[in-house]
Amino acid sequence: MKTITVRYFASIREAIGQGSESVQTTAANLGTLRDELIARGGAHATSLARGRAVRMALNQNLSDEAAVLADGAEVAFFPPVTGG
Repeated sequence: MKTITVRYFASIREAIGQGSESVQTTAANLGTLRDELIARGGAHATSLARGRAVRMALNQNLSDEAAVLADGAEVAFFPPVTGG
């Protein structure tokens, strides 16, 4: 079991209603963690759903779902940023 910090930004933070939380997880990587959070239901399921574009960072580096989680890691979820 690992303890990680999960941070939520922009519209995801607004939907979930908090900016960060400490999570106990057995997830080996970011994709599995995302699935665990989706399984909570409610705002987590809606804002992190598989059909939605969600960017992820591991320890402040943009990462894909295969990125390996370690105890004490910091994970961030945020919507894609559009420019103009």
